[in-house]
Amino acid sequence: QVQLVESGGGLVQPGGSLRLSCAASGSIFRIYDMDWYRQAPGKQRELVAASTLGGSTNYADSVKGRFTISRDNAKNTVYLQMNSLKPEDTAVYYCKVTTARGYVYWGQGTQVTVSS
Repeated sequence: QVQLVESGGGLVQPGGSLRLSCAASGSIFRIYDMDWYRQAPGKQRELVAASTLGGSTNYADSVKGRFTISRDNAKNTVYLQMNSLKPEDTAVYYCKVTTARGYVYWGQGTQVTVSS
C-alpha cells in the first residue's frame, strides 16, 4: 500500500506564488515518474508538469516559465513551485506517482484558488 500526502494549496492573489508538496510513503519499491495534474471545475484533468527518475521534466504550455517541478528521491517527495499565478490556474492539483513495477498512485488533491 502506498500513500500520497499533498500539501501547500490555498488562496493566493494573482501574481502570487505557492509551493505544493507530495510525499509518498508505504510499500514503495522504486518510484519512476512523479507528476502533477490539475482539474478545474467542469474541465478534464490535465497534466501540468512531469518528472522522471532520470531528471527529465516536461510542462504544459500554459505553465512554462512560471511553474517548476522538482523532486527529492531520497524522501520520495515531489514539489511544484508555482509563480506568477493567474486566475486560470485555479483548480484541484493532484500528484501522480508511477513505480518501477508499473503501479500508479494518485494523491487526494489540494485546492489552489487564485483570486483577488
